[in-house]
Amino acid sequence: MKKNILLIAMVVILAVLPLFFQKGAEFGGSDDQAEAAITKIDSSYKPWFSNIWEPPSGEIESLLFCLQAAIGAGFIGYFIGFSRGRHKKEDSKEGKGKHVTH
Repeated sequence: MKKNILLIAMVVILAVLPLFFQKGAEFGGSDDQAEAAITKIDSSYKPWFSNIWEPPSGEIESLLFCLQAAIGAGFIGYFIGFSRGRHKKEDSKEGKGKHVTH
């Protein structure tokens, strides 16, 4: 249990620490570049919808995107590991009841 808490704390530290070291850094996303390219082609372009909440900076937006990806990857990894473990457990139960004859 302590090992898991330590690992989670390390992940949080690794995610937050770069925000303090790179205070002046600017991170741009493909959405902004796509909107600029579309506006250049058609100056009357109006987006179909607007954001519910806009993060205070590009860094926070990138952090939230990476966090979302990490949670998704963790869920997929857990599901695959759980399924594989269950499959191995079922195989071992079936193998114990069988007698090998030659």
